[in-house]
Amino acid sequence: MTNRTVNPQSLPKPSGYAHGILAGNTVYLGGQTALDKDMNIVPGGIVEQFRQAFSNVLTTLAEAGGQPQDLVSVTIYLTDVDDYMANGREIGRIWREMAGSEYPAMAGIGVTRLWQKEALIEIQGIAVIGNR
Repeated sequence: MTNRTVNPQSLPKPSGYAHGILAGNTVYLGGQTALDKDMNIVPGGIVEQFRQAFSNVLTTLAEAGGQPQDLVSVTIYLTDVDDYMANGREIGRIWREMAGSEYPAMAGIGVTRLWQKEALIEIQGIAVIGNR
């Protein structure tokens, strides 16, 4: 089986990592922060950063030929778990808007900081394409 690197042109060009790897029908989605196409963390706090980071994940998944319902596992790294929880309803609404009402296996992990100092959230995942 040959692995295929998945790096959508609409996302920042990766250096030293891949946005995703397609191995068979499984897509390993690299951690995405709220970087926009100009390599800036979007302003607006955890809600807007969630929207951008999750959009980056879904963009990579789509480039690999997948859809949001193909997600089987998502891990969310947070610099402020309380802030995320306080905005949980809005974040859940954004999830449903972008991915529907089905949820994969998930984990939320509090961390002291992420690669970009301004980043409040990083999302990574695994998807199985055609697993419908």
